[in-house]
Amino acid sequence: MTTSASIQQATHDGKLLPAAADNIATFLAAPLPAWASASIAELVDRGEWSELNDRFYRYLEFGTGGMRGRTIGVVTTAAEQGTPGPLGSPEHAAIGSNLLNDLTLLRAVIGLFRYTQKHLCTLGVKDAPRLVIAHDVRHFSRHFCELAASTWCRLGGAAWIFDGPRPTPQLSYSVRWLKAHAGVVITASHNPPHDNGFKAYFGDGAQVVPPHDQGIVNEVNAVPLADLPAYLTTDLSRVVTLGRDADDAYLDVAATGAIDAAVFRKAKVKVTFTNIHGTGAVHTLPLLLHAGADVHAVNAQLDFDARFPTVKSPNPENREALALAVAQAEKQGTDLVLATDPDADRMAAAVRGRDGRFELLTGNQVGALLTDYRLAKYKELGLIPAGGSDRVCVIKTFVTTQLQDAIARVHGVKVINTLTGFKWIAAKMRGYEDKVRAAMGPGYDYDAAPLAEKARLQQQHGSFYVLGNEESYGYLPNDALRDKDGNSACLMFAELCAAVKARGLTVPEYLDEIYLKCGYYLEGVINLYYEGASGNAKIRRILDTYRATPPTAFGDVAVTKFEDFGRQDIRDADGELIPKQDLYFVTLGNGYTFAARGSGTEPKMKFYVFASAKVSAAAELPAVKAQTRATLDVIVQRIEADARRRAEG
Repeated sequence: MTTSASIQQATHDGKLLPAAADNIATFLAAPLPAWASASIAELVDRGEWSELNDRFYRYLEFGTGGMRGRTIGVVTTAAEQGTPGPLGSPEHAAIGSNLLNDLTLLRAVIGLFRYTQKHLCTLGVKDAPRLVIAHDVRHFSRHFCELAASTWCRLGGAAWIFDGPRPTPQLSYSVRWLKAHAGVVITASHNPPHDNGFKAYFGDGAQVVPPHDQGIVNEVNAVPLADLPAYLTTDLSRVVTLGRDADDAYLDVAATGAIDAAVFRKAKVKVTFTNIHGTGAVHTLPLLLHAGADVHAVNAQLDFDARFPTVKSPNPENREALALAVAQAEKQGTDLVLATDPDADRMAAAVRGRDGRFELLTGNQVGALLTDYRLAKYKELGLIPAGGSDRVCVIKTFVTTQLQDAIARVHGVKVINTLTGFKWIAAKMRGYEDKVRAAMGPGYDYDAAPLAEKARLQQQHGSFYVLGNEESYGYLPNDALRDKDGNSACLMFAELCAAVKARGLTVPEYLDEIYLKCGYYLEGVINLYYEGASGNAKIRRILDTYRATPPTAFGDVAVTKFEDFGRQDIRDADGELIPKQDLYFVTLGNGYTFAARGSGTEPKMKFYVFASAKVSAAAELPAVKAQTRATLDVIVQRIEADARRRAEG
């Protein structure tokens, strides 16, 4: 039986989804490379219908983090494996419309180029579209980077790349520094080793938001597969490779993440740092050393390695990913463990308590600590009023701890809550920047203005940005770039730890001080993973049933309020309308709340649960923590059980 006949029969028998069959037919009708056609034929001959469904049931979509997916299939064909690379990379990225490979990458690059070119035309700009590309250490990252740069130049644009792996925040900064029109990072952040991704940025150095994101998607979808083979050969003759000056420029702005450099001289903070085989060591190590920290790298995890061989997952949110660093810190007697993920946009920390043991902090706890410290320090330095101001803001996502809202109230400043994804935080930053630029006139060099000047002008004309952060370990100290920055976050947190050490406190004791001022807050997260076509349907069922039949109670705890961000008009603290999204916020009768959303970067459904309790005295705090944890655990179990029932229909 021929490949086409087998596909028709499998579709008739219900083994192959009609959408997958259609996409496979489209691919087979295009002039594919021989290895790609052979791979599809091999999977069909072997009857790998589940694998083909997962590979072809849709086209890879842009989400909150861009486009992200597998580059290595669950089932790998002989043609894809070819001659493996030195670190075990298959010769070819797996074929499939729902995977990241040469063809889906080329569609993204061509679509981004065409959209950027049209956008420049609407602005009356006749320059060739300029693109900066960075990549992390993952399988195919360098290949995808060079293929994207080659294609951009062949289309008529100008492209810059780096000489090796570089972190996502450096790309964000370099777009602004080079006055490029767009940027791309080839990365899957902290995803498993088989994944990679394509994150698109615009001229402000931020990831694309509406209407640009949908505009790019429309252009991508309009690119026929038949147009792609002409670009499969890489030509770097017109691509510019960036030199040391690009690194130095980024390091200069990342170093401004420290507000008060003198803190490091008051107390020598000892740091154990791991980049978990990713890009963090390129800049975090020199930043910490130059600031005056005593830094010890985890050598076993220092080298770039797409396999991330020393961890189950290169996600610093996971305790296991920091195990080697914590073990080394205990032996060396350091104060602090810091870790960055593969593209160094996220940072995790473990701190030594009064009992000498290390405690892994959550992203919510780190964000709360940084919020309180930076607001207090800015007041101490006279950059914001001692009594606070509604022209001073912290920007975070709705699903980040409400402790920050309480901290802001104590300090007399506002909190701006955004949708999930740092691009929404960046969009608010751009609005504040635009107000200053409009007030100062077209000749004003906003990017060159020192911190004190920006603080004054932003408080006069918009809002002064103190910190942007999200619960998933993302932090940004200032608006010199427009994406979360694990490098400067390491520097920020090291400064905080040095300041706390100078007071004779531990970081957990400082956090308890905040609880006594603001109340005790605790968060829980539920991640329900559903991969492939069938998994996508389960996630969709949860989201759809939440809208159609919202929950009314969880056990004996009633639901008192249900907010549907996809249907209701919800505004932020500036009065600006929040874009519509499938996000639900639920308030319970005991005062707890939770949010439900589908992940934009991974095949999972996420729930964020928020608990809080009043604390009137330090002696009460241990009991309040224990009681809140017990109640939260019960609520989390009930929410998860309900979600699993909804997923199955």
